[in-house]
Amino acid sequence: MTPTIMRQLWSIVEAAQAVTLLQLDDASLVQWLVKQTTTQVLLDPNETDFLCDYIQARLSLIRDLAAERQH
Repeated sequence: MTPTIMRQLWSIVEAAQAVTLLQLDDASLVQWLVKQTTTQVLLDPNETDFLCDYIQARLSLIRDLAAERQH
């Protein structure tokens, strides 16, 4: 995954409503973040797979960041 894709993903996480990140179940959150990323960056199938795995591995971090913003 390129640094550009990674920066785009994290900017989406930061810009997203915390409630959205916290309300979606794991699979839905991964798909939502992938969809948001692919609307801004063109990904090939391998990059999409890697992005899904990357997000899945960081779901607890993403939810922690969202929870912090709620307080």
